Amino acid sequence: MTEFVLVPGLFTGPDAWRETAGKLTAEGAKVHVVDLGAATDLEAHIARVVAAVDTITEGQDIVLVGHDYGAYPAVGAADRRAERIARIVYLDTGPVQDGAVALAAVPDQELRERLAEEGAGGGELAAPSRSREEWRRWGSTAGVSDEALDRLAALASPQPLATLLQPLRLTGAGKGLPTTGVLCADSGATIDTLRMLLSFGDPTIKALVRPDVTFFELPTGHWPMLSCPDELADVLLRAAADEGTRLEAVDEEEAAQPGYLGPFLLDVPEIPRERRGAIDLYVPEGASAEPRPAVVIVHGGPVPEDARPTPRDWPTLIGYARLAASRGAVGVTLDHRLHAVTAYPTAAEDVAAAVAEVRADPRVDADRIALWFFSGGGPLTAPWLSEAPAWLRCLAAGYPIMAPLPNWGVNDPRFRPADVVARGGTPPFVLVRVGREAPAVAATVAEFVRAAEAGGAPVEVIDVPDAPHAFEGLDHSDRAQEAVREAMGRVLGRLGLE
Repeated sequence: MTEFVLVPGLFTGPDAWRETAGKLTAEGAKVHVVDLGAATDLEAHIARVVAAVDTITEGQDIVLVGHDYGAYPAVGAADRRAERIARIVYLDTGPVQDGAVALAAVPDQELRERLAEEGAGGGELAAPSRSREEWRRWGSTAGVSDEALDRLAALASPQPLATLLQPLRLTGAGKGLPTTGVLCADSGATIDTLRMLLSFGDPTIKALVRPDVTFFELPTGHWPMLSCPDELADVLLRAAADEGTRLEAVDEEEAAQPGYLGPFLLDVPEIPRERRGAIDLYVPEGASAEPRPAVVIVHGGPVPEDARPTPRDWPTLIGYARLAASRGAVGVTLDHRLHAVTAYPTAAEDVAAAVAEVRADPRVDADRIALWFFSGGGPLTAPWLSEAPAWLRCLAAGYPIMAPLPNWGVNDPRFRPADVVARGGTPPFVLVRVGREAPAVAATVAEFVRAAEAGGAPVEVIDVPDAPHAFEGLDHSDRAQEAVREAMGRVLGRLGLE
């Protein structure tokens, strides 16, 4: 018989697991929900999980389930009772290692920094109020009913700061235990995202390519025990049975290439590049005689710092730059330092410097510039929308993420484009929207479009209903090709070329 030990996350207690525990019990499993209570530090919380494990009869298969912060005491307990544990399940949280500090479970960079400064003196982190917006700061509330959210808020308890600041200490006894990650799509984590990071060579994801590591994905937000308790119970039972998706190692020669490395969907002239520092220019014939407008292609991310090839050498982005050059504009690609979700300010500085360099080129008409952002580069449009210079004739975005995702922990107001377009008065904006988008990403796009409509901002939407994210290297259908031509035509039209 399988026995589940469920470890709550920040602010929550046993009541949050009531429905999921009931479903597991109805299916014949035994369930122990740990009440972490007001224990003073992480070690005290680990001791409570160990105590729950010790109540279980020898010989039972024990599955430890940790939700966000709960992963830390769960993994700590698995290390101390490794011989008793059949599997560890990470619920909408990433794997944790020796020396990790649970402050990382706080999804707000500025708050993390403040708590790190305040925590030396003890104290508590107050629980959110009953406001849905307040809870949304701690994770996507997608799927959680108002009634369930009220219950969550009413029973929420503060988190002792010492539990977030004390490093997790592991002996290594639990290393290699079977694990399962349950991803919540509306939080921003999907299996496709993991595969993309794996294609980048992300070492953390590469370490998860093991036969005893599985994944499930739920179409919900950060609190599946409230939004879809029965579905969560089913997933936990399947995880205990060693089911789930396993990541496959990327064979550089045999594996299918990710979309951004696939061949561009249009045949474009082989216009040579000119490399200058962090930018590449694709210059049309005759630009020396008459300065041409420029289309600056801005990649998304985060892209690991050691990823190769770097974005300006991706066929998709080169294809757009050459397409622009073939129609009379100077096409530009660049590399910027969006290597982590916290690096938007650095990336914004890089983009601004690159644009200044492009405008200084004598072959470029400095008064006619368009910026075209892709994927995770979407938040970088906000500064340009907010303070658009006269020479910025147009902005464009392809399958963009238009706000930091809920699980990023980034709440910098400088990178929320929807807040800017809601005020109106922004430059023309061409948005290419794909139909097969991750739910969390699609939600940011929908928010941006609604805000633009409310503010009367000039946003033109081009839909590619059947296309996936980064479709140019994956979907060569007539509609996909037509959408790219149409988007480029609208951008160049704003530059006075068509």
